[in-house]
Amino acid sequence: MKNKKTTTHIESLILRIRGQRVIIDTDLANLYGVSTMRLNEQVKRNRVRFPQDFTFQLTPEEKSEVIANCDNLKKLKFSPVPPNAFTEYGAIMPTFHKIFKEVGIVPISNMVL
Repeated sequence: MKNKKTTTHIESLILRIRGQRVIIDTDLANLYGVSTMRLNEQVKRNRVRFPQDFTFQLTPEEKSEVIANCDNLKKLKFSPVPPNAFTEYGAIMPTFHKIFKEVGIVPISNMVL
């Protein structure tokens, strides 16, 4: 498959921030094929599904460090909005909700995870 992301590619996007393995919103949106704005919009609208242990906003210091250390995130330098970081549970939530919605199941994944 042409669009399929390799495990190696995905692993290269994982950062360690606040002692957690996370993916920055820009990279996660790219993996899902949506805009970063759309991803973050959905997180804001569904805050109950994305508690702080699933996603958090970077501090200005963390943002600067990420920009300095990650070539693929250099464009964040010009963004006035601090990026969101998604933990492993937060990163898979859009997938679960899409699948559940397609088959008509109401997700209770926060209780299960």
